[in-house]
Amino acid sequence: MSQSATIEMDDPLSDVLTVLEPRSVRGTSLEAGGTWALSFDGRQRLKFVAVLTGRCWLVLPGRDPEALVEGDVILLSNISYAVASHPDIEPSDGMALYAPPGHNTVRLGDCCDTMLIGGGSGFASVNASFLLDALPAFLRVDPGSPGARSIARTLSALKEEADAGQIGGDLVAGKLAEILIIEAVRSYISSAPVANVGWITALGDARVAKAIRLMHDDVARRWTIDALAREIGMSRSALTLRFSQRVGRAPMDYLTRWRMVLAQRHLAKGGSVSDVALAVGYSSQSAFAHAFKRVTGHTPRGIYGYGSPHRFEASHD
Repeated sequence: MSQSATIEMDDPLSDVLTVLEPRSVRGTSLEAGGTWALSFDGRQRLKFVAVLTGRCWLVLPGRDPEALVEGDVILLSNISYAVASHPDIEPSDGMALYAPPGHNTVRLGDCCDTMLIGGGSGFASVNASFLLDALPAFLRVDPGSPGARSIARTLSALKEEADAGQIGGDLVAGKLAEILIIEAVRSYISSAPVANVGWITALGDARVAKAIRLMHDDVARRWTIDALAREIGMSRSALTLRFSQRVGRAPMDYLTRWRMVLAQRHLAKGGSVSDVALAVGYSSQSAFAHAFKRVTGHTPRGIYGYGSPHRFEASHD
């Protein structure tokens, strides 16, 4: 591995998705009537739910219940939840109902007053929190927006793919998962208040987005705040303030954390510590090891001493 191994993408979100390697979480559906409630645990994944017909309630920990109606599309990020005909009903374990392989549709009650489809994305990388922490735990997508319609269509396609069981299905489902994430991020950026903090919403700020893009495009460059400010045409103090307000951390701190995301991916794939250090912008292994431990809590050799990649385990909700 050399510095030329640095990933270059058209935009930071594409970069992040390439590194985190989205994996489809099964396309599922729920057809329910009468009195019912199902709970699902929280996992490091993005979950999407679209209400095709009828209405129901979404119950989240520590929040008021949310009424969902036909046409609603929601995003859930790394949080447990329940769906129910009424928020006061004690839910049964929805995970168990979907656990059997190929059991992608659950029917409750004698009729189908409410129909939901769901699906989402887990990640092969241990760095899923880099994306999940920048998204809200709950997002209701504007039902009249192109994003809501696109997500609903993609969920339907994911469900059809899961039911068909054809060759190449895993690859197709993975691509559909990427589309879901992109549409969710676009919806979040378009609807989030300006005051919201995080690198995803900061992509809506032209100057901050340019700073992020520059660092992603040449992560091995020996960036300084002065060099970054010159590239953008701002003073170092103005850039630091604006970046910190929008992203929630200073530019060089963001760069270090992104470098460690890349480093963990390279190490998990068997890269040597010396090569990975150079690829993410460190000429000294000791400086790299110090930064790695400060960010991850582990030494590069300690966590990836055997070069074994993290294994993705698909959830079933």
